[in-house]
Amino acid sequence: LKQPVALLLTRPLVVARRAYQPTAMFDRFVQPGRLALITYGPCAGKMCTIVDIVDQKRVVVDGPESVTGVRRHMMPIKRLSLTDFRTVLRRGSREKTLKKALEKDEIMKKWSETSWAKKLSAKTSRAAMTDFERFKLMVAKKKRSVAVKKAIKKK
Repeated sequence: LKQPVALLLTRPLVVARRAYQPTAMFDRFVQPGRLALITYGPCAGKMCTIVDIVDQKRVVVDGPESVTGVRRHMMPIKRLSLTDFRTVLRRGSREKTLKKALEKDEIMKKWSETSWAKKLSAKTSRAAMTDFERFKLMVAKKKRSVAVKKAIKKK
């Protein structure tokens, strides 16, 4: 009885090992050239590029300042949200090199076309609305709702 039980237990494991196809668990790595969003601190909400890795928890980021308004400084990785975009850079590249690489790959243009960037811009524009603009938006939403209800009722 002991031997057949052992065979039953080992055979499915062997089959499972053969059928298992390893896949990459992560796609976004902390690496030079990776575009990131700053989530906390004085530059929160701005985009930056990782330029160099200091240690396990800190990196050097740069905007460049003329493009995103972020100066080169050291920052904890916890305060960054990594994006899918990456440009080919060497560690510790100058601001001029970084700017050329971003323009060549059109990284900022690609970022602005993502739904993540659109949601962030919508959030900032909503936060900057005046009271009267919020009122006009409410009235427009009511008119749209009435028009939609009319169209549905006709069908």
